[in-house]
Amino acid sequence: MITEPIELAGRTAPSRVLFGPHETNLGRGRVLSDRHVAYYARRAEGGAGIIVTETASVHDSDWPYERAPLAALCGPGLSSIVDACRPALVLAGLGHAGSQGSSAYNQSALWAPSRVPDVASRELPMEMEDAEISALVAGFREAAGLAVESGVDGVEIDAGQYSLLRQFTSGLTNQRGDVYGTDRTRLLREVLRTVREPLGEGRVLGLRLSCDELAPWAGITPEQATVLARDLAELVDYLVPVRGSAMSASATRPDLHTEPGFNFDLCRLITRNSRTRTVLQGSVVDPAQARRALEDGVAALVEMTRAQIADPDLVVKTRAGRAPRPCVLSNQKCRVRDNRNPIVSCIGEPRSGHETEDPPLDGAGSPREVLVVGGGPAGLEAARVLALRGHRVELAERADRLGGMVRLAALVGGRGRLARLAGWLEDEVRRLGVRIALGTEVTDVPGAAILATGSVAGPRKYAVHSGTVVDVADFLGGFELPPGPVVVADPVGDAVGVGVAELLASQGKQTTIVSQDQVIGTQLALTGDLADANARLQRAAVALAKRSLLREVHAGHVVVEDVFTTERRRLEAVAVIHCGHRLPAETLDAPGVPRAGDCVAPRTIHEAILDGRRAALALCREGAHL
Repeated sequence: MITEPIELAGRTAPSRVLFGPHETNLGRGRVLSDRHVAYYARRAEGGAGIIVTETASVHDSDWPYERAPLAALCGPGLSSIVDACRPALVLAGLGHAGSQGSSAYNQSALWAPSRVPDVASRELPMEMEDAEISALVAGFREAAGLAVESGVDGVEIDAGQYSLLRQFTSGLTNQRGDVYGTDRTRLLREVLRTVREPLGEGRVLGLRLSCDELAPWAGITPEQATVLARDLAELVDYLVPVRGSAMSASATRPDLHTEPGFNFDLCRLITRNSRTRTVLQGSVVDPAQARRALEDGVAALVEMTRAQIADPDLVVKTRAGRAPRPCVLSNQKCRVRDNRNPIVSCIGEPRSGHETEDPPLDGAGSPREVLVVGGGPAGLEAARVLALRGHRVELAERADRLGGMVRLAALVGGRGRLARLAGWLEDEVRRLGVRIALGTEVTDVPGAAILATGSVAGPRKYAVHSGTVVDVADFLGGFELPPGPVVVADPVGDAVGVGVAELLASQGKQTTIVSQDQVIGTQLALTGDLADANARLQRAAVALAKRSLLREVHAGHVVVEDVFTTERRRLEAVAVIHCGHRLPAETLDAPGVPRAGDCVAPRTIHEAILDGRRAALALCREGAHL
């Protein structure tokens, strides 16, 4: 059903899959750029039925992140996106972040319904008066009018988790004593009515609505949202129920620790009590799950944004009966609102977000025999790309299974979905006819080749006098620990140390995680899992040795040192699991042969796959000139 067309406001979307609004950092300044055009066009080519562009600020008082689109500047970009995306319907995302924005760029006070500090930034906003409210409503009307002039099929209004309209609707942030406080939905209704004027009846008006702030003491509840959705039905053509707010940031876009489809019950409730079409949103990444939602009447459409970042051809492949590249929900490359300003991408599909810089290779030249040494993510991607372009590929792996470190990473607590990516890559190379030699140690590299030989354990900056120290790869590979308390040494601060500690605790082990940082898993802030990770560790009774350096390992105990005071103390431990940096495996002396992945520099899955792809494309270009 997800591949079937659907009619909205007299316009036909070629499928029931929506590519939702999300931050991309693809802008040049505050305009929708050529990179946006290519990005959205690729999803339209892959079968997306509706594409909602990155939410544009409807008033210049709103500048939530450096490359946030400004609606007044988006006309030409919208026109180009519409032209590039046919037959998909293109809707302009419109909104205002209010107190959840940033004053760093326009150096002005944040707008809000009341003087309630934002829980994330702690910044106190200004309380909007009649002049600002009138300017906001006018901004929505003008932005919608410009979108219509640009040829869009409609607009989607953001009253979701990070929006000023939600802040007016919620008792958490709206403490006004005027008409906008006694009727907290008044502003939202005014905006929807004023936006409908330039749209007319022949264009789509969608609404993204926060229906559960997970704060029942004062926030929007599903019961309140049900009544509101019913009342708004005559004003909108579809509604996207979402959960969360500033008070529950990690719930708005959770990572792989949260099961896909987490909004099923919420969407079903709204659907049953509303007279408008609904869109299921909430980590829906599996076409089978999306199909069930439509068949069971949970929604009329399904938002599969991260799934289409992972595989732009999701709808086309589903229609053809092929498995799309899986989204593992890691948030590592698609969650881009941080101080690095990264461009949206995907750990499994590094071309996403880089469509203008990394175009598909046209032709492979003369087919060649190519040997890929190493069957981890870099080697698998290299073999896949080479085979797609007509080369005869042999993939040699010293282990008895493909997947490399990804298979081990999937054993870490809460990260089992990573195995799906390794499985998809393996299925693809087999489908493409790559010759696979497992349990094979390569000692010579004749002809064209790519080395992707992986990594080995790195150095340890502590003294081991006695006792048991185990590298994390060996532990995940099946090393049996002696009975007793275990220390996890985590100098990196990413998902590995945290996940290993969770895994040990789930096995009943008394566990302590040691980190030099003041917060455990500090790198998880980039994926939005930092707070949840620390909460999970505490619920699992894992002891947190923060701001501590591991200095000595002895039989039965370790010695740690406070990074500020240098005070030392003992921790009981029969074993230490080392989760530190790794080093390239230098198992094959082959000067001049291109390398990819961890054997260049051990990093993340994304860099490994990107390296493998680039090495394969370089060989293809080289072959094209032979």
